[in-house]
Amino acid sequence: MTFAVVMLGATMPTPMYALYQRELGFSPTVQTVIFALYAVGVLAALLVTGRWSDQLGRRPVLLAGVALSLASSLVFLVAGPVWVLLVGRLLSGFSAGIFAGAATAAVIEAAPESWRERGAAVATVANIGGLGLGAALAGVAVEYLPAPLHLSFAVHAVAVALCGLLVLGAPETVTGRPAHPALRPQVPEVPPAVRAVFVPAATAGFAGFAVLGLFTALSPRIVSDLIGIPNHAVAGAMSLLLLGASVLAQLAVRTAPTERVLALGCVLLAAGLALVALSVAQGSMAELVAGAVVAGAGQGMTFSKGLAAVNARVEAHQRAGTTSSYFVVVYVAISLPVVGLGASSQAWGLRTAGIVFCVAAAVLALLALAALLVIQRRDARASV
Repeated sequence: MTFAVVMLGATMPTPMYALYQRELGFSPTVQTVIFALYAVGVLAALLVTGRWSDQLGRRPVLLAGVALSLASSLVFLVAGPVWVLLVGRLLSGFSAGIFAGAATAAVIEAAPESWRERGAAVATVANIGGLGLGAALAGVAVEYLPAPLHLSFAVHAVAVALCGLLVLGAPETVTGRPAHPALRPQVPEVPPAVRAVFVPAATAGFAGFAVLGLFTALSPRIVSDLIGIPNHAVAGAMSLLLLGASVLAQLAVRTAPTERVLALGCVLLAAGLALVALSVAQGSMAELVAGAVVAGAGQGMTFSKGLAAVNARVEAHQRAGTTSSYFVVVYVAISLPVVGLGASSQAWGLRTAGIVFCVAAAVLALLALAALLVIQRRDARASV
């Protein structure tokens, strides 16, 4: 539960960006920078603290993540100038990055033996499900409840504080901790033996997370400015649709063959992006909803099976560094492309910039698909 509550805070600002922009008068580019700083915090936490919970134990590291999540909500409660929003997003990213590694491991380790294989799926639901619910619940609060820029963060701060008490009372799952922990950052690496698979898998992951960035950063502008529905609850629901489809797809294909699902995910990503581009071009809500569901399923498949394909070909002692490299790629995708979209929307307009963004991401997905098919044919010939 704590995992989901912390992740809720990461997407709560999504339906509020338009209000902040109206109140503070910043540009669309600044809006996307505020959003993207979250990804910077996630990357920093993953690379710096990724192995700390193995050394210090899960509970103290999770408590640090809870404290950062609480600090983020409190910062947003008093947010005024843009720099305060930037601080809030950075703290939220640090918290999410800590939980992405430590909480996933804790959930798997704390699960009963009969549920041990399902632990990773539970962690996925808590992680991505929390992200989806954050935008949706905040959208409802912004649209229908008082204090639109404060109430959600006040409630979240209380919930996070209560979850901190739960973490305090939770049993430690790491035993045999070293007396003198070596708290070194993880160094990203891609061993030569895995590069042929890593490049297309990471390319597909990049395309999928770029779509995730589009929906969690700019879907409110698309819904309001292009489709003409100025409802914050509807805007927040778009992120829930995308992330909900991602979770369901990951659970549905959990035991399916990695290579086939990864290729299917690339196809779904390209198809979903085509629907989103059509929605942006025509101002159609139906195509945006369909695009969110289809692209969300593709994002879930490419992310989970892309990481599985990479891990299947790497030695155990190189797995942490290679996994870090994969996460670096996908979290860069959730930030830089969206900042570029925000800047280009000022020059070209949101409609043109959105279509170009969708086409570019779809091309990436199809290039990844082509590379994966070449690898599959080569492997099939080698096994004959």
